[in-house]
Formats: sequence, C-alpha cells, structure tokens
Amino acid sequence: MRELLSALLLVIGISLNAQQTKCDYDIEEKTDSTFIKKTTDYLIHEKDFVNSRDFVFFALVNSDDTPYLNFQLLQKSKDFINPKCFDATSKISLQLTNGKIVTLLSAGDICSQLNYDEKEKNNIRLLNNYFLFSKDGFEDLKKYPISLMKVKYASETVDYVFKKELKSEAFKGTFFPENYFINYLKCLE
Repeated sequence: MRELLSALLLVIGISLNAQQTKCDYDIEEKTDSTFIKKTTDYLIHEKDFVNSRDFVFFALVNSDDTPYLNFQLLQKSKDFINPKCFDATSKISLQLTNGKIVTLLSAGDICSQLNYDEKEKNNIRLLNNYFLFSKDGFEDLKKYPISLMKVKYASETVDYVFKKELKSEAFKGTFFPENYFINYLKCLE
C-alpha cells in the first residue's frame, strides 16, 4: 500500500512538473555592475483582417532588480498604417478576473516606424516600449488571470480582450494570454 501511494505521488509530481512553464531568455547577462535578463517574446493578441494583421507581444525584463514589461505592437497591411505613439501619459491597464485593475506606466516616449516589405508588398509598423510594474500589482498578476487590457497610446485608447487559448496560424503555435503573468513572472526572480 505504501509503495502504491509513493508511486502515485511520483506520477502526480512528474505530471505537475511537466505542466510548469519553462523560462526561456533572449538575454541573460550578469557582470560585476549590471544584471539583465529578458524573456522571449510571447504572442498575446492577434487580429487578422483581409488586408491587415495586428500582433501584440509581451516579454518580461529584469534590469538590476527592476521588472519591466516589454510591449510590442506589430502591424502589417497592404494599406497605409497610421502611426501609434507612447508618451509620458501612456499606460497599460490590466483587468484581472478578480475585478482588480493593475496599471503599468510607460517608461519612455516613442512612435512606431514605417517600413515596407517589398516581397509581400506590405507596410509594416513596429512599436516597442517598456512599462513599469507597481509593487502590489506585481503580486496580483502572479495570482489572477487577465480578462482585458486597455492600452492608452498618445492619441487613442485601445481595448484588447485576452483569450484563454490563442491558436495562431501566423506563428504556428498555441498561446495562453490570460495566464501569461501567472506563468512567466517567476522568470524575473
């Protein structure tokens, strides 16, 4: 009986361990004076229309024990794409499933740059910025899924509904946006 219980606990332990999210880093550097690590980009939102596609990616950054959210907006379209900018008043508000709202503040002013993909005949805009976590918000994000994200750009506010599961044709994978912070904030510690 004891052996059966031990075997059962071992199988459950292996199963739970297999379900844990692995921390993959694009950058992990430690010197005498600096410490920085950045997780790989993770697809949070995908919108696909006839002539245009929008993608939102998150990555987490720890720079000398200060955590940041790296927000990237990638837009592709056959038509002209209006620029989006972040300024000092920009922020990201995350609605958690427990009703709380966690706000992250912009760490800089920046606008998207327009490029042209000659091969696919697409206009491409990329907007990349960092956002600062609040202490209490950081702890709440570890515990509760996200249902909605409101991004205040310099000239407009856009809502992004988070899905439990996102199957991306463009990136050939399955992503779990609403649990992003639950799964990956541990990678900053």
